[in-house]
Amino acid sequence: MSQQLSLLDLLPEQAIRVAAQAEDWRTAVRLAGAGLAASGATTDAYTDEMIATVEGLGPYIVIAPGLALAHSRPSPAVRRTGLSWVSLQAPVEFGHEQNDPVRLVVGLAATDHTHHTTALGRLAQLLGDEGRLTELTAAPNPTAVRNLIHHFDSEAQS
Repeated sequence: MSQQLSLLDLLPEQAIRVAAQAEDWRTAVRLAGAGLAASGATTDAYTDEMIATVEGLGPYIVIAPGLALAHSRPSPAVRRTGLSWVSLQAPVEFGHEQNDPVRLVVGLAATDHTHHTTALGRLAQLLGDEGRLTELTAAPNPTAVRNLIHHFDSEAQS
């Protein structure tokens, strides 16, 4: 159990931005990268790696309508596994046929290819409910985002 990281462990308040402004997908990913760096999970170099991933592989990170999971491979720029959260005031286009425009960008940094899988499963459960996703995206501040996630975790454990 000690190896399992909770969403709240991975997503400190300083990694959360709400009602952020981004003129394009690169800016949105930079905001997610800034959250990862602010929490100490990555160095600033990881942000450039996330952008290069989209430039090289396309907008596959847009994993559901309105939702992008910004990430890159484990690298020396990753200090520890972590998440960041950026809800956008106005959605941006990533170039994905079905799932654009994006209103929420979750940043993911992982130290290896397996350590974060439990947290990703929990994140998928959290964001898989359309009503909950709408509520989270509309949260007015980082504390509200964390409170909604805490409520989700409490429901899952009971």
